[in-house]
Amino acid sequence: MSTRMVRVFVNGSGLDVPSGSTALDAVRAWSVDAAAEVSGGTRLITDSRGLPIDAATAMSAGSILRLIAKRSTAPLDSEQ
Repeated sequence: MSTRMVRVFVNGSGLDVPSGSTALDAVRAWSVDAAAEVSGGTRLITDSRGLPIDAATAMSAGSILRLIAKRSTAPLDSEQ
């Protein structure tokens, strides 16, 4: 029996991943280096609207993912 594949898009590139794949799996299929950056906390996965999603989110046919740099949330220095 063959594995059912679903078409997803990562940074504009279409690729097929096995049904049940996570967002991180989809990113890994697109780029192992980018997946390592997500796992390392330097990049975030967002949905088609630019809203961050959990790397464990299940993919469905037509899912659109984008990767962005994770911004620092350090507080502003009030003594300027």
